[in-house]
Amino acid sequence: MKRTTLLIFSIVTVYFCSTNQKLNPENSFERDLNKVADSIKVNDIVVKNIFKYQILAHRNDSFDERMIVDKVYKSHQKLWDSCYAVIFGEKNAGLYNNPEGMIQWNKTLYPKHKAEFDSKTQKLLKLNLNRILTTNLKKFSQMVPYQPKATISILFTPFTGIGFGGCKADQFALELNNDSTDPEFTLEKGLPHELNHLVYEKFRNHDINKNSALSQTIDEGFACYFTWIFFEGKMERYHAVENMSQENWSWYLKNEKKIFMSVKPYFSDTSGDNPLLQNDKKKLFPQAPKTLNYWLGFRIVEKYVEKHGTNSWKDIYKLTPKEVLDKSGYENYINSL
Repeated sequence: MKRTTLLIFSIVTVYFCSTNQKLNPENSFERDLNKVADSIKVNDIVVKNIFKYQILAHRNDSFDERMIVDKVYKSHQKLWDSCYAVIFGEKNAGLYNNPEGMIQWNKTLYPKHKAEFDSKTQKLLKLNLNRILTTNLKKFSQMVPYQPKATISILFTPFTGIGFGGCKADQFALELNNDSTDPEFTLEKGLPHELNHLVYEKFRNHDINKNSALSQTIDEGFACYFTWIFFEGKMERYHAVENMSQENWSWYLKNEKKIFMSVKPYFSDTSGDNPLLQNDKKKLFPQAPKTLNYWLGFRIVEKYVEKHGTNSWKDIYKLTPKEVLDKSGYENYINSL
């Protein structure tokens, strides 16, 4: 008799759980989302998971305005007030620089794009966001000679334009709904690239030629090289440079001498309006995949390290871009081709 009762209880329990899941199909998603930390902080770098509350504010067929104000707007108010409100112009500033505007667009953005946003969020949850962010930030802090102060928010926004970047170190964003970004790759593999810019910037700003095309080329190439070093060669070089394909990389190697000789005259240009930095517009090399100066900067840094030793990449923080080029032996290498 006792065994029969136990069996009935087990069946009822299983039925209840199954029925409960059917009645609340999003329970598991919300539960996993709640487990994501509001923020991850290592030294002076903070990553805020604002997207979490942009979704949770819509639980139970209602809209929690207070959650948007406290957890989305006030959580990183400088980003909204001083970056988004500025870059998207006076006409749209009211959407970002006050609680009412933030409530307005957050009320409709998620419901309108629910399937897309849920899909993007579920992919992030599979990465184990807490672990990846903590691991990468700790490792980064151990490798670099200077600890930058930075605040980065992962979020959805009604207008995309930042991708992954920002106006200042304390106003960074990763736009999950930006078609030009790959959030999973960025958080898993691309975060060291952006953070290295913040470290290098401290040293680069002392250079009187900091705005030259060569300076920007070394900056981007160094960030790509640092990413490759960060993962200890476990990712391909071409993946470290804008997630290139091997075919992309082969095209560059095939045209390496022609590229260098063609863009060298623009190294000193400070206008930013040159084929090295804007090949997509100037069409100096129409067939060039990805971004020309990222690849060239990587190659210069790579040659520097080949010449000066495995750990010599650390020298680059304190060298001017011209010194990096001159000491890399890259031009001699090009002339030998």
